Amino acid sequence: MNHHQTGSGAYGPNSGKRASIPATVQSGGGGGGQSAPNAYLKTRVMSASPAELRLLLIEGAIRFCDQAKSGISEGNPEMIFTGFSKARAIITELISGLNPDVDPQLYERLTGLYTFMFTRLVDASSEKSVVIIDEVIELLRYERETWSLLVENLAAENAEAATLESLPSVPATGAPVKSSAPDLPNLAPAVRISTTG
Repeated sequence: MNHHQTGSGAYGPNSGKRASIPATVQSGGGGGGQSAPNAYLKTRVMSASPAELRLLLIEGAIRFCDQAKSGISEGNPEMIFTGFSKARAIITELISGLNPDVDPQLYERLTGLYTFMFTRLVDASSEKSVVIIDEVIELLRYERETWSLLVENLAAENAEAATLESLPSVPATGAPVKSSAPDLPNLAPAVRISTTG
């Protein structure tokens, strides 16, 4: 799958702004107080780029799918419910974060993929099927790999841009600029024609 659209507009109308932490990422699964891992996650989310936020959401969806899968294996209804509901909420967030104006074809493909995953999570939840949830986890892992590569490429491009010593020089105002274009022939007529007669 090709994910070359990386501008801030690719992730929705407010993507240029630092996003508030989605509830699905905020609650790491535990109980009351804010633990050190949750504080770390909050800091990581608050400093993330739009592509990194998307990667965090995909990682969260995988984690909650694994939780639901463990709940099925252990016969724990609470783990099943929490895992499935949070995984579906993250997939809904992934769909709503897409911007059709940037790349309509990519938007259609990703919307179709995420909708398929959501539907399969509903099936896995109702059937308590480890096989179906494994199918969704495999798709999410592929997405994670794709977005990880994208984030790495963006980081490399930013690092390369930061090493530029200077921008190309621009002539001072008023200085004549020599064009590299070939001189055009003089197209003025050889004889002046009078308009008065």
